Amino acid sequence: MNQTENKSVLITTDKASRLKPEPTLVTDIELQSDYDYFRAQEVAKSMLDSGLISLLEFNKLTLLNRKTFSPMYVEIMPEILD
Repeated sequence: MNQTENKSVLITTDKASRLKPEPTLVTDIELQSDYDYFRAQEVAKSMLDSGLISLLEFNKLTLLNRKTFSPMYVEIMPEILD
């Protein structure tokens, strides 16, 4: 019994552009906003750890911080239900 194999090869001429996205420049404002978000979250976490606020209040602060400071990559941060 003779079986024939059909193989096909997909050749892409532009594979490098799909592997490495174009770099984007980060502005000073974006960096400052990220830093401000980071610092605000540190304060909120410290308050949570000290028992000054509850987990629910911490989560509300986190949502508020995300809206206020618009950190980069907020879309991939864990979702917080309010």
